[in-house]
Amino acid sequence: MILTSADKIKEYTEKGWWGTDTLLDLFLRNVRATPDALALVDPPNRSAWTSGAPQRLTYRELDQASGWLAAGLQEAGLIKDDVIMVQLPNIVELAVVYLAANRIGAIVSPLPVQFRTHELKSVMAIAEPKAFITTTNFGGFDYVAMLQGMQSAFPEMKTIISLGENLPEGVLSLTGLMTTPRSGQPPRIAVDANDIFTICWTSGTETEPKGVPRSHNHWIWIAYASVDGCEFEQGHALLNPFPMINMAGIGGMFVPWLISGGKLVMHQPFDLQVFLGQIMLEKINYTVAPPALLNMLLMRPDVLSKVDLSTIKNIGSGSAPLSPWMVSKWQEEYKIPVINIFGSNEGASFTSGMKEFPDPNQRAQYFPRFGVPEFKWDSRVAGQMQTKLVLAGEVVTQPGIPGEMAIKGPGIFPGYYHRPELTAKAFDPEGYFYTGDLFEIAGQPGNWNAYKFVGRAKDIIIRGGVNISAEEIEGLVMGHPKVAEVACVGYPDDRLGEITCVVVTPKPGQEVTLDEIVAYLKEKDVAVYKLPEKLMIVPSLPRNPVGKVLKRTIREMLPKE
Repeated sequence: MILTSADKIKEYTEKGWWGTDTLLDLFLRNVRATPDALALVDPPNRSAWTSGAPQRLTYRELDQASGWLAAGLQEAGLIKDDVIMVQLPNIVELAVVYLAANRIGAIVSPLPVQFRTHELKSVMAIAEPKAFITTTNFGGFDYVAMLQGMQSAFPEMKTIISLGENLPEGVLSLTGLMTTPRSGQPPRIAVDANDIFTICWTSGTETEPKGVPRSHNHWIWIAYASVDGCEFEQGHALLNPFPMINMAGIGGMFVPWLISGGKLVMHQPFDLQVFLGQIMLEKINYTVAPPALLNMLLMRPDVLSKVDLSTIKNIGSGSAPLSPWMVSKWQEEYKIPVINIFGSNEGASFTSGMKEFPDPNQRAQYFPRFGVPEFKWDSRVAGQMQTKLVLAGEVVTQPGIPGEMAIKGPGIFPGYYHRPELTAKAFDPEGYFYTGDLFEIAGQPGNWNAYKFVGRAKDIIIRGGVNISAEEIEGLVMGHPKVAEVACVGYPDDRLGEITCVVVTPKPGQEVTLDEIVAYLKEKDVAVYKLPEKLMIVPSLPRNPVGKVLKRTIREMLPKE
């Protein structure tokens, strides 16, 4: 399935920005070069929260497992361009599924493990999966039972494959498919580098998730933002605590791992002691962490004093503004640069590394003005993209004026899957994608070479790096029998960056509690991460003269803790 226009493919290919390699080509190159090198490592505490003992696979073993699984998928009737939905945590099997799907030309649509029936109904209606790969146990939850309860509504989903023991009748064993030897060569269907490889999901401001299709070329191009900006070296060991289902986990870890040919170490759910232990045991060279965690660790020198960080070259961070104090302290006291990263599933990407801004105070606040011809950068993606800031339809050219970031180039997706109306709203006639994020031109007088993030134009809450649509939560809470009106905003949180706060005006004569609202949403099987964690009761929502709710005023009203 190729969704990018022929003209764009021709342009990017002739310029050398896109090639002919698929992700499987990158992987098989590593298999040939270092077959017995360690490639993929499970979390050491895997057995405590999901099925199966921790695995450590070499490139040869990973090649074998993915080949056997690919054959099993073919035997189940899956063919090129079929959508395989996957809901697995960060374990070895997730990477095996990606590689196996590439072998048969299937499209992988990975989902957060937090999704429940409310979210699944939306994404399955859009993607129309032919198969679903999941587990009977993650943190005690049975995903297969959830799926079987929905299967009659999605008759095209004929195959369920699961990790776990004592599987229900008709459910195929993922472990069995990966470990059953087959004669002959593993499957290898002809796949174009411009074929869609994944459909990931993003909330944005919409009440329903939006599918973001990305080809092999899209993924490989944007991975170089991390490879160059974070200065990956051949054979580097990467520790991935972010779910490997979207830009952070796939574009920032999985594909850079395939490019650099090192070791990918998985981690989930987040456990600080396990995470720090993996850094030492696996001799990690690069990892990522949210700003709140990096701040907290600096305030716990008793913890850091017990951790050998000598193999760490740098740490990536993002999803929320970085503190100059934090970035400076990591660099000056621990000799570890923190790399400031901005990205989105649609393909926006800025990496502020040591080569761009060696000064930690600048690196914490600024991103390089990639995509502006007058500024030259070492990163190969910088000169292959174009960027502009737009305010009220006009391009911003002066510093200090917020404008919405608009980007076009080889990393930008071709449009929302089966949602032409949303695609039309997201792109302008010149082909720029509007990110919904506000930036200013920044830097020094005479050298305005930086962008500074100043906020979001879109009404989303980013909880621990995961987008939550305020509109979706508002629509759900409005159904509560005691609620007259509701607004949903992000509430600052030291650990997660933001948590969800619902601001409610009860119906006359009614009182409503946070527990009641949460219980109401749980009845609708809403993903746990979307459940509000704060409640503020107000007599009425602040509105402007035409009736629009003033979210900025609401944020100013929030109690400070």
